[in-house]
Amino acid sequence: MPEPLRIDMHVHMVGNGVAGSGGWLRLSGWHRWLAGFMVRQLGFPADVIDGDLEGVYSEHLLQLVRGSSLDAVVLLAHERVHNSDGRPRDDLGSMYVPNDVVLDLAETHPEFLPGVSIHPARRDAIGELDRCVARGAVLMKCLPNCQNIDPSDLRYRAFWERMAEVRLPLLAHTGGEHTVPIVNAALADPKLLRLPLECGVKVIAAHCATKSGPIDRDYFEDWAEMLAEFPNLYGDVSAMVSLNRCAHLRDCLRPEIEPRILHGSDFPVPVLGHRLWMEGAFDWQTLRVVQRITNPLERDWQFKRALGFSEEVPTRAAGLLRLSDVQRAFIPRREYAEGRHTG
Repeated sequence: MPEPLRIDMHVHMVGNGVAGSGGWLRLSGWHRWLAGFMVRQLGFPADVIDGDLEGVYSEHLLQLVRGSSLDAVVLLAHERVHNSDGRPRDDLGSMYVPNDVVLDLAETHPEFLPGVSIHPARRDAIGELDRCVARGAVLMKCLPNCQNIDPSDLRYRAFWERMAEVRLPLLAHTGGEHTVPIVNAALADPKLLRLPLECGVKVIAAHCATKSGPIDRDYFEDWAEMLAEFPNLYGDVSAMVSLNRCAHLRDCLRPEIEPRILHGSDFPVPVLGHRLWMEGAFDWQTLRVVQRITNPLERDWQFKRALGFSEEVPTRAAGLLRLSDVQRAFIPRREYAEGRHTG
């Protein structure tokens, strides 16, 4: 029997459409500064934002995966904002990464597993869902508060039922958000996910409904209470090794929560363990050793490992995602050696 697949199930594709993908990137104010900071911490030249960002970014990410203890990452598309009647709102939002970008990359590189993004109000939503599933989509990602999606809207029931029928999990952003513009802050509430859960969809609450800024509402305990009611509800710990989201990371080790936790990094969000160290989560030596890991995908996992997350956490996604036999067969397996990526 081969070793279980180790998967980071929350990695963003980033692009600007310069190479003809049909996507776009429109940054201003805080979001442009933040994008510049992320570009610099990845070691890219500042002008890459206006160049072939998709090509440079995807190649760099591929090398990071190959240089880590991970076997694969779920690469996420990013849907446009839509009105509830299905009309796209290109005047809102800062980024659009079409589904075909991640589907095409996944066909070329088996280390990339395609996570598509579909607004359920789209007139072609179910058709697009079926098309993406036929091309190998392993989950569907949405950001309700940023893409104007109310998951509890009864008009979307047929969409959620189709997702359950084809066994495609839903990765839904929960809690605050500051890396992309917010359209409706109230849609960050994990309780709005009850409808897709009741339809039988396996739902992963991204960030475990934690707050992203000092004035955000914290929904962590609301999400934690829902775990007892819905066996098909999970959470990922993406972006939770950061200065703003780490408050509940150790709470995810609670025995009633940890079995529902999946590993995700939220790359390219920076991985910074300093606040965790200041709160006594680990000692100074651990902070120094892990923070110096140059590969951010590996750094993120090694911080979580230092906190006590088990080796089962990065392997759980393989049993939850809609992975075909072909995808499983072609993902390159990496031999994991303790200490290999800690310097």
